[in-house]
Amino acid sequence: MTDANNPFAMMMAQAQEMAKAFNPALSGASAQAMENLWPTMTKDMMEMSFGKGASKEGLDAKTRLLLTLAGLTMQGAQNETQIRMTVRHAVEAGATKDEVTESIAQMSMFAGLPAMTRAMEFANEVLQVSKEAQT
Repeated sequence: MTDANNPFAMMMAQAQEMAKAFNPALSGASAQAMENLWPTMTKDMMEMSFGKGASKEGLDAKTRLLLTLAGLTMQGAQNETQIRMTVRHAVEAGATKDEVTESIAQMSMFAGLPAMTRAMEFANEVLQVSKEAQT
C-alpha cells in the first residue's frame, strides 16, 4: 500500500506509521480488520432508522441499501470498506445475493466495468462469509 500514484494508499501508509509510533502493536492493524468489529444493525433497527420509520410511503431499508450500494459502486474502488459494510447490512435487511449482484452489475453502464468488477469482488467476499456463516 505504498503506491505513490494512489493518494488513499499513501494516507493509509502514513496512518499505519503513525499508529506504529504510538503503539508498536498497532503496526499490523488494517481497515479491513476494523470492519469485523463494526456491528451489523438488525433489520428492525435499519427500518426504524432508514426505512419506513422515516416515511411510511417511502423506500424500505433494503431498497435504500441497494441504492446506496449502487452509488458506492459509481464512486469506484476507494469505497472498499463502505461497500462491504453496505452489502452486509443489505443482506441483513433481506437482500438476496442476486439483488446485491444485480445492483452492482447495473452500474457497469454508468461507472464502467472496472468499478463494477471491483465492487463485485468486495461484495462477493462479504457474500461468501455470509454463506459460510449460514452453514
